[in-house]
Amino acid sequence: MKSLFITATNTNVGKTYATLKLLHALDDRGYKVGAFKPIETGVDSAPLDAALLLQTCQKLNPNFKSITIEDICPIQFSLPAAPYVANSGKTIDFDKIKESYNKIKKQCDILLIEGAGGLLVPVLKDFYIIDFIKHFDAHALLVTHDKLGCINETLLSLEALKSRNISHNWCINHFEDTEDFKTITLPFYQDHFTKIFSLQNSLDALTEQLITNCHSNRDSG
Repeated sequence: MKSLFITATNTNVGKTYATLKLLHALDDRGYKVGAFKPIETGVDSAPLDAALLLQTCQKLNPNFKSITIEDICPIQFSLPAAPYVANSGKTIDFDKIKESYNKIKKQCDILLIEGAGGLLVPVLKDFYIIDFIKHFDAHALLVTHDKLGCINETLLSLEALKSRNISHNWCINHFEDTEDFKTITLPFYQDHFTKIFSLQNSLDALTEQLITNCHSNRDSG
C-alpha cells in the first residue's frame, strides 16, 4: 500500500489537522497507522507539528511506543522559513530522511507523510516539497482553504501535481462561515469538479477514496 503525502496550497491551511483526522479515520477502519514529517522549520525547543503526530500515533499504534521525535521529524530548523532558506542553501541529509522513513514505514500499514508549506516550497535549489511525493512513491492529498482566493490557489496546485503525473486527491478545510463559501466558491467547484471532499463534511468518503487510491494508484483529482 502506497504512503499518503499530505500537502496544501500554502502554510497554515491545515496539513497537520488533516493528517490527524485521517490517522483516526484510518485507525477506525482497522489500519495500523503511522506519520512522518521529513522537515519542520520554525522549531524552538521541539517540532510542534511532529510532536502532535507522534503523540497520536503512539496512542493508536503500539508499534510507535519506541519511535522518537527525531524519527518522526529527522530534519529540523529554527528559522520559520522555507527549508532552503532555513538551512542557508546548504544540502539536506537525504540519507537521514530515508533511514527514518524506512524505520517508520515498517511499523504501520499506511504511512501519512506531512509536507511543509505548499508544493513549490524549496528544499534545495532544484528540489521542492512536491518532489518528495515521487521520492517516497506516494499518493498525494492536497488540502485547500475556503477563503476568497482559494479557487486560484487550488487550481494552480492541482496543475502542479498534474504536470508531474502525480496521483492525487484534494479536499477543503473549512475555516469560515460555509454560507460565504457556498456563495463565492462552491458554484465553480460544482461545475468544474466531479467530486468535492471536505474534512468537515465528507471525511468518511474522502478516507475511503484515499484507501482505494493508495491501493490502486488511481488519480481522482
